[in-house]
Amino acid sequence: MGFKSKLPHTGTTIFTVMSALAKEVGAINLSQGYPDFDCDEALKSLVGKYMAKGMNQYAPMRGVNELLDATGSKIESSYGLSLDAREEITVTSGAAEGIFSAITTIVHPGDEVLVIDPAYDLYKPAIEINGGKLVVYSLRAPDYEIDWLQVGKLVTPRTKAIVINTPHNPIGRIMSGEDMSALQDLVVSNGLYLVSDEVYEHLVFDGFRHESALRYQRLFERSFVAFSFGKTFHATGWRIGYCVAPAALTAEFRKVHQFNVFSVNTPTQYALAEYLSDPQHYLSLPDFFQEKRDFLQEALADSRFTPLKSRGTYFQLYDYSQISDKNDVEFSREMTTRYGVAAIPPSVFYSKPDENERIIRLCFGKTKETLARAAERLCKI
Repeated sequence: MGFKSKLPHTGTTIFTVMSALAKEVGAINLSQGYPDFDCDEALKSLVGKYMAKGMNQYAPMRGVNELLDATGSKIESSYGLSLDAREEITVTSGAAEGIFSAITTIVHPGDEVLVIDPAYDLYKPAIEINGGKLVVYSLRAPDYEIDWLQVGKLVTPRTKAIVINTPHNPIGRIMSGEDMSALQDLVVSNGLYLVSDEVYEHLVFDGFRHESALRYQRLFERSFVAFSFGKTFHATGWRIGYCVAPAALTAEFRKVHQFNVFSVNTPTQYALAEYLSDPQHYLSLPDFFQEKRDFLQEALADSRFTPLKSRGTYFQLYDYSQISDKNDVEFSREMTTRYGVAAIPPSVFYSKPDENERIIRLCFGKTKETLARAAERLCKI
């Protein structure tokens, strides 16, 4: 047919590939980022409650007022930012839709967009589909530190935006206050826009706090910040999140959003609005997931895997250089098929991976029973 692909170099995501392989061979799946435990029964009951009350038709395009208001209150208590919730928050079909719609809102053909590698695999295709040019700054193991002076040297007159992720998938890095101040200076001084992926906002460990773009007023004025109710409340299959931006940017964002998904599952929105009335549902998460991170590290203490620092998310990188010289894609497949534990190779998150790195990503957002069984297999390698 002579069809011209908009994404000629893009195939099936690594998450789909590894999860399918794990299922095929019966491996324990520590690859894809979702819990193997259910969400709160109370939250599920609330969804049923609002279904029974007849809240089953289209929601308003921006989201139901109850959820917008509850989310605005959550943001004010978490980050000290007072919003006009109904004009500066939009409920989205997962954070991914919010990020895609934000990039579509900003990027015109020929615009350059800065992305920090390793990058979640949504960002680059979204930029390319909209005719943007990708400009990459690469982080390297084991510290993955950002040299903001070097980032600044990548900015040109054509640079339109920068995309960040904190806490960071796949490396578990969090932005510090110093990072965010430098980012704010970079964005404001160059007239850029920011797309900030903050889906793991409540999964920050070791006493650190989440340095959201919402904490930095001058930065927020030029930002689209994406969050996920699904990630926060262990219900990734519900595909519900939200995007926060100043009113003028939100107005433009909604022009794209309305023709992307229009509106999001109605009873779930009402359920989440009521569920958010108890902050402990999300304030308890750092301790909950840090315990799982530490449990897996302790269970693998006698293995030949070496953990790298993880300050957030439910992902942990492990160096396997004492085990194999195979690259991470080959080793991840071998782990899955031969040893029965599925992992993700971080090289797929890079435009130009370091061929000398021997690192895998494991998801510890699982039950202790799952983690213990996986660790038992990995300790035998």
